[in-house]
Amino acid sequence: MSILSIKTAGSRKTVLTKVVKYRYLYFLFLPVIVWYILFCYVPMYGIIIAFKKYNVFAGIGKSPWVGFTYFQQFFNSVFFWRLIRNTFLMSFYGLIFGFPAPIILALLFNELKNGPFKKMAQTISYLPHFISTVIIVSMFVEFLSPTRGLINNLIALFGGERVYFLGDPKYFRAVYTIMNIWRSIGWGTIIYLAALTGINPELYEAAIIDGCNRFRQILHVTLPGISSTIIIMLIFRVGELLSVGSESIILMYNPSIYETADVISTYVYRRGLVEAQYSFGAAVGLFNAVIGLMLIGVTNALAKRYSETSLW
Repeated sequence: MSILSIKTAGSRKTVLTKVVKYRYLYFLFLPVIVWYILFCYVPMYGIIIAFKKYNVFAGIGKSPWVGFTYFQQFFNSVFFWRLIRNTFLMSFYGLIFGFPAPIILALLFNELKNGPFKKMAQTISYLPHFISTVIIVSMFVEFLSPTRGLINNLIALFGGERVYFLGDPKYFRAVYTIMNIWRSIGWGTIIYLAALTGINPELYEAAIIDGCNRFRQILHVTLPGISSTIIIMLIFRVGELLSVGSESIILMYNPSIYETADVISTYVYRRGLVEAQYSFGAAVGLFNAVIGLMLIGVTNALAKRYSETSLW
């Protein structure tokens, strides 16, 4: 028996031993595996309609193959560069302003010493995450209403002119970014607060002895202590650069602001579902997913090269 065969048999025995030893944990994890198989992997079979002229009555199997026809239609579309620009800018604003927001809020929570006040502040910051998207958008529509909105009332109070924020293309990206930050900032702090609990308190004591104030403790102890978490979350965030959520945008936008509000996901919704062009919608969605996978790979490679943290 070769050395390779012996090593392979040994590794299999080790894996089997671990499975038997932790069988109850694997049993608890089984529903998660089943959920992913049924709702994430089985539906991947439908991706092939991106390469077919899908007919609902003929089914996926009997629909004729058309190759990359729908990809070419999308690339040659007059909306292609507008969609790419809008999607990238929306995600870029979210990355620049939205990604650091929960980190900063977690650092602020970590500095609070008043226990009851800290818990109350955290609870209040979490609440928007549990509110329906429809309600969130409705609240912002009311706040920004040109006639009765709180923001416009304040502008008028100080002598300014009322602004129709949701009817002017130049304001949409800012409104969308602010709304997403407000909704997700509290929930996003959870993982960073968990990471902060893993920092050794002795490091802070050593920093105090060295004469570090609170800001320098954050700079030289806290941020390095959660840097691996920040890098992992950044990799995931970059992978979603072209995956701007369509739910809130569809509820907020109108044809007058398509110039800045129309993104890939909303275009897929209009063409794929509203106009029933399922193959075209699947092709655009697949293109979006492939670009996201490439972005994750590039970001992970850069993180692996310049730090000790990566996904693989």
